[in-house]
Amino acid sequence: MNLTIPAPRGLPISGHLLAFRRDPLGFLQRAAEQHGDVVHFRFGPRRHLYLLTNPDHIKEVLVTKQAHFRKAKGLQVARAVVGDGILTSEGQKHMRQRRLMQPAFHRERIAAYADAMVRQGTAMMAGWKDGDIRDVHEDMMKVTLAIITETMFGKGLTEGVDKIGRAIEIGLQYVSNKASAMIDIPLGVPTPQNRKFQEAAETLDKTIYAIIEERRRSGEEGRDDLLAMLLAARDEEDGRGMTDEQVRDEVMTIFVAGHETTANTMSWIWYLLATHPEAERKLWAELDEVLGGRPPTAEDVPRLVYTNQIISETLRLYPAAWVINREVVDEVEIGGHVYQPGETLMMSQYVMHRSRRYFDNPDQFIPERFSGDLLKRIPAFAYFPFGGGPRICIGNNFALMEAALLLATIAQRFRLRLAEPGQRVEPEPLVTLRPKNGLMMRLEARI
Repeated sequence: MNLTIPAPRGLPISGHLLAFRRDPLGFLQRAAEQHGDVVHFRFGPRRHLYLLTNPDHIKEVLVTKQAHFRKAKGLQVARAVVGDGILTSEGQKHMRQRRLMQPAFHRERIAAYADAMVRQGTAMMAGWKDGDIRDVHEDMMKVTLAIITETMFGKGLTEGVDKIGRAIEIGLQYVSNKASAMIDIPLGVPTPQNRKFQEAAETLDKTIYAIIEERRRSGEEGRDDLLAMLLAARDEEDGRGMTDEQVRDEVMTIFVAGHETTANTMSWIWYLLATHPEAERKLWAELDEVLGGRPPTAEDVPRLVYTNQIISETLRLYPAAWVINREVVDEVEIGGHVYQPGETLMMSQYVMHRSRRYFDNPDQFIPERFSGDLLKRIPAFAYFPFGGGPRICIGNNFALMEAALLLATIAQRFRLRLAEPGQRVEPEPLVTLRPKNGLMMRLEARI
């Protein structure tokens, strides 16, 4: 432990854990503002964590010295949901899985999914009516689940999708609770939470393995969905493909990472547009000019400049991945401090993206800040909504195109208003950063 690193005042036994659990975002922001580039926390008697807020130090952890680290407790716990897929695997296995999956996420492949994104967004709005008050976050969760289901399995799969969505929600809640718990209760102990999670895990396994088995048995040719890409993938080094278990783990990883995160981003976009009418008017003007009332396509995305700036600014203020943790596996020096095996380094996108050192008026929603050379002027790890280094999110281009197409599709037909004047919408930092208690909004038809 480095005694020279500053630390907020903590409690004798739990240290800083209770203060962190009460208000994770506020706790980390205050610590960064008061104590500088590195802050020491203690979660319980022996668990030591360090918050890094210098972009150069973050780059060392995620890029230049990444071999000294492994995924920390939260993502180790996530294995219970997603298995040992690209999100949680380490070392050579991670590199091999990334090689196998990379072709499925090339820009050309992703463009082929644009029609599904627009179609599902349009289908969702078939149930919307002028004047309705709806939980828009729930709608965004459903539409992104529908999109990832179609792009993963093709148009034909509808049975079991709701079960998958509910089971994933239970799994994510389990991971969030277990990752921040001071006492680790093994999964084998039959607590109500453990039993509920095990039932959800069995549902996911039964559903996903049945789909994989059916696809392998049918030997269907010419499919261009993500599952077909995973089943057909061969390692360029040894020529081997994935086992059913590996395919299951990657399917689950894509489901978890591919619908919850984008749903959160879309929900925050609607909240920010509802509270910033000038930005909303600029969005409408761009959509009218570029699209003229027709559905958007993949080719339109680069032309929707302000639309993309809205997405970038939303990811700055409310990054779906709000913190990255890495556990030290062997002694390493970062920024002049030496860290020991078992210690955890924390890097928070939420904290970095709201830093006054890199952003003017950091708490304000200003999409135009991305219109110039901002990303060239600031350090690379002052803004990193999709992580960085060899573990940067493999689906980042998928997510950005999906957000742009959904935003363009929906905003042409509806404006969304907060259900009540002065309605408070707070972020809830679980596995991802979502609106706490949903997002109730009133629909107003534009056309």
